Amino acid sequence: MPPDKVQSALVPGSQEAGLRSAAPAERAGELRIDGVSVHFEGLRALDDVSLDVPPGRIVGVIGPNGAGKTTLFNVICGFVRPDSGTVSWRGRDLRAVQPHQLVGLGIARTAQGVRLFPHLTALENVMVGANHLAQAGFASALLGLRRADRSERALRALALEALESLAVADVAARRADALPYPVQKRVALARALVAHPSLLLLDEPAGGLGADDVTELGDLIQGLGDAMSVVLVEHRMDLVMAVCEEVVVLDSGKLIARGSPNQVQNHPRVLEAYLGAEGDSDA
Repeated sequence: MPPDKVQSALVPGSQEAGLRSAAPAERAGELRIDGVSVHFEGLRALDDVSLDVPPGRIVGVIGPNGAGKTTLFNVICGFVRPDSGTVSWRGRDLRAVQPHQLVGLGIARTAQGVRLFPHLTALENVMVGANHLAQAGFASALLGLRRADRSERALRALALEALESLAVADVAARRADALPYPVQKRVALARALVAHPSLLLLDEPAGGLGADDVTELGDLIQGLGDAMSVVLVEHRMDLVMAVCEEVVVLDSGKLIARGSPNQVQNHPRVLEAYLGAEGDSDA
């Protein structure tokens, strides 16, 4: 799908009936990580890591196996609490935010693999990602009130729009576990994008994909850049170097380099730490 079509489909426009926006219309603010350290039973997973992600920037995070990339994502999302340092989004301290509250702040994440609900349809899986937007309360839904009905119709419309933006609307009614893996990947991404996040965290989205699918994924990610900030953790260096405006390199929990793809590729410490290390899962 052309990047401009993806972008236009995912930039928030008029609100659907019965739904509220996940984030302010203005895209001010940024993700800031300042002096974050994490230890696991004596292992230093992150060591005084600091970085920021400005609005509308696509930033790649790379490093050898065990570098701390996934730990960094888990700190941002609240699954791991740092021993020291701060993490903030638009000036708000994320250390006090529960993981399930992030999507309401405009932050979405994809997991390694797909983690779809296997017995739900593709459409239902994507609806889960936008469920927090429904204004109708739980009691209204139980009573079958009109407001709840309108909210469900609006959620379905948003979910279908997200599937259409990724060219997989034709599988909306099929169960997730019956879909080919590359299609499952797109459905999982649609679930993250359905609420129009301002910050998207992509955790190894190219894992298990063939060359053609990776190329299409790269086009899609580039198409998101003007609508949201993207942080990409990925072992596929061809994808990282093609889509990222900036690349951050971790090694043994420390940030050892940061710059443009070309600068990072030729950095002596990166060559020493990373050469031949790609392809394994992260700690």
